[in-house]
Amino acid sequence: MAKTSGAADTANTAKPWPVFRSLRAYPIQFISHDLFAGLTLAAIAIPEQMATARLGGFAPQIGFFAFLAGSLAFAAFGSNRFLSSGSDSTITPIFAGGLAVLAATGSPDYLTLAAALALMVGLMLLAAGIFRLGWIADLLSIPVTTGFLAGISVHILISQLPAILGLPGPEGPMLQKLAILIGHLGQTNPYTLVIGLGVLAIITVSEKIDARIPGALIGLALAVAAVVLLALESRGVSVLGAVTVTMPAVAIPVVSVSKLTSLLSLSLIISIVVMVQTAATTRSFQSNPNEPPDVDRDFVGVGTGSILSGLIGAFPVNASPPRTAVVSETGGQSQLAGLAAVAIVILLLLFGASLLRQIPNAALGGVLLFVALRIIRVGQIVTIFKQSLGEFLLIVLTAVGIILLPIEQGVGIGIALSLLHGIWTTTQARVQAYERVPGTSIWWPSSSNLPGEQEPGIIVAGFQAPLSFLNAYHFRHDVLAALQSSPQKARLLVLEATGIVEIDFTAAQVMTDLIRRCHADGVDFAVARLESVRALDAMDRFGICTLLGTDHIFQSVDEAIKALGKADVTG
Repeated sequence: MAKTSGAADTANTAKPWPVFRSLRAYPIQFISHDLFAGLTLAAIAIPEQMATARLGGFAPQIGFFAFLAGSLAFAAFGSNRFLSSGSDSTITPIFAGGLAVLAATGSPDYLTLAAALALMVGLMLLAAGIFRLGWIADLLSIPVTTGFLAGISVHILISQLPAILGLPGPEGPMLQKLAILIGHLGQTNPYTLVIGLGVLAIITVSEKIDARIPGALIGLALAVAAVVLLALESRGVSVLGAVTVTMPAVAIPVVSVSKLTSLLSLSLIISIVVMVQTAATTRSFQSNPNEPPDVDRDFVGVGTGSILSGLIGAFPVNASPPRTAVVSETGGQSQLAGLAAVAIVILLLLFGASLLRQIPNAALGGVLLFVALRIIRVGQIVTIFKQSLGEFLLIVLTAVGIILLPIEQGVGIGIALSLLHGIWTTTQARVQAYERVPGTSIWWPSSSNLPGEQEPGIIVAGFQAPLSFLNAYHFRHDVLAALQSSPQKARLLVLEATGIVEIDFTAAQVMTDLIRRCHADGVDFAVARLESVRALDAMDRFGICTLLGTDHIFQSVDEAIKALGKADVTG
């Protein structure tokens, strides 16, 4: 899917942090590819950025400013050759809901708070990149992420219904808004409905034919033509109106300490969501399939974009998987494609802002309807439902929390659910009895489908999880239960430790006490196949290696049994 230059990548590895990394050793023959990709990207991004800005309660040009900042900064400081950064419909409903609690939507205070939020998010992402915190992107499990996107999708759909139906936007929680709109369906403006659904249909058909077709731009152009030729403004179709042409100015947003404190939790939530989406994007569209993606470097690129966006009065930016796919699929070879799109947007702001005045709000609503429907992962939801009912419930709980609660609280609940699920999974790890595969020296977990052999007086047990305070006491309980249930008095216990990749202080104390108890009961204790360097270092650091002796740590279970299985244990 991604096209790369081996020579360019070789040059990149020589200096891991160059500015404009994707343009180093740039072959001149790539220019035509990048310019075409940039033109296509601009055609996709222009209507999308306007629609996303409108979703957040901002003027259209603010969306363009966010795109300029995100694209320029990522081209300079990011790693991925294809990634497109700018305003994004995933995070916009989240921060718009949070900002609306602190200031009236669209007011000067609202704009200032959005810019301050962009700076805070950008600084968090910059720190995450510099200190190599890419693992944070894995805090959200796939089911929780799926539920999160489903909830965001419902928010977008309900928020755009007034524009599509030609009705005033109701106030209140999401379900209350939906109830009010349903009660006023009889007052729907048929012209806005046709425009909104028509744009949605054009984008959908274009996407199915070829993702490179700028369906959104075509839909907006046809909608503008209909408004002008049929005088639809006189029939109740609202349009954008005059769009300010002024270019952005650099300024630091001035916000009170109390407001900054209020923004802190929101900025943390937005940062985590941006990291998850950025990591997913850069892993899906790798610059070089033969090298691991530099997720941390891309955090720096997107974070710098948010900082620049805040300095020019816009809002936080995010990596866009759909726009990134457009760059990759249209033959883009570097961030020059994004820079070409930036140039086109600047020309539009300077000379073409008057063309935007007649765009119907219903047409932008149609663009957002398509975005909302696209981010719902129906196939993935069905798969998870069939394969793991418990994790399907995570999808439902996350989506319901985002829909029913203030959206930033719902996202926070989703993050908490993901972490709790990970913790719960770790606590469920139990000790597994091992048996020898007949005729071999291989010891394997006991299974009714696989006949195995046991050695009299020898217990082989494995633990397939990091050994920590979350499961250490279960580990001790299971080992003691295995010793007590042994048909013969056990003389040797071999711990098959392939799955133990880490041992924390609590687990080390439990393991130390367990070894001493085994020795007191006349049971020798050995560890086999401890492959994790971190776990082995922990055993040495916590004194377990000294307690066992180096002659009780083996590379295989069979080796341990041959060395210790016949020996008498004196304590």
